Amino acid sequence: MATGDQNPSVEKKKKNIFRLCPFWQRRRSTTSSSSSSTQNPSQNYRSRHGHRNTDISAVSKPSLTMSSVARSLLPARRRLRLDPSSYLYFPYETGKQVRSAIKLKNTSKSHTAFKFQTTAPKSCYMRPPGGVLAPGESVFATVFKFVEHPENNEKQKLNQKSKVKFKIMSLKVKPGVEYVPELFDEQKDQVAVEQVLRVIFIDAERPSAALEKLKRQLDEAEAAVEARKKPPPETGPRVVGEGLVIDEWKERREKYLARQQVEAIDSSS
Repeated sequence: MATGDQNPSVEKKKKNIFRLCPFWQRRRSTTSSSSSSTQNPSQNYRSRHGHRNTDISAVSKPSLTMSSVARSLLPARRRLRLDPSSYLYFPYETGKQVRSAIKLKNTSKSHTAFKFQTTAPKSCYMRPPGGVLAPGESVFATVFKFVEHPENNEKQKLNQKSKVKFKIMSLKVKPGVEYVPELFDEQKDQVAVEQVLRVIFIDAERPSAALEKLKRQLDEAEAAVEARKKPPPETGPRVVGEGLVIDEWKERREKYLARQQVEAIDSSS
């Protein structure tokens, strides 16, 4: 009898024991399946998703993320705060040049250039037509418009929108950059439209809240223009030419020379 042969009765007893303990069978099957999936993950992935000849590394990722799509759908963040925010009010006086005013404030954290555009450049212009504002800086702009006589002698309806529009654009710039209109042509992709303002005519002879606010803003705009015309305040002695100092330095020099002359006369006598 060979030593390597096993007793059939012993094998039969083992099978009976496994039949009585099905938990061991499930554990063995689970262990074998997990080991097979660990040894060949790509084959396991293909079997689950129905791909036979596709590698996992070849699965392409979506080109657009949710954040980029959300940014494209959101409106552009405004850099300027306008007052008034939607309309430009003009007193209705036919055959005359009338004025309106608007306040612009840079609410962003960077230097911002602004520019005006209008649908009626022959009858409207702005002062200033554009500029650069530092963070937190504000400026009053005056808008001039010539009011033409209505056609067929029909009076313009007051407190209603006109066909004339004004567009205010903004552009982020670096500190120290001076305003030139070509800035907005060179960086068209970075230009943001802040607001499109409609024109509303109001009765210049009838008191109203809009007329009072317009007068107040026009006065502030004129005061700002006059302030810009004044030279900056002097912080030291005035200098005329190169190396010529006047005022208190000149007086001190004259007193010193006079004192030297008196002392020379006293010593000679």
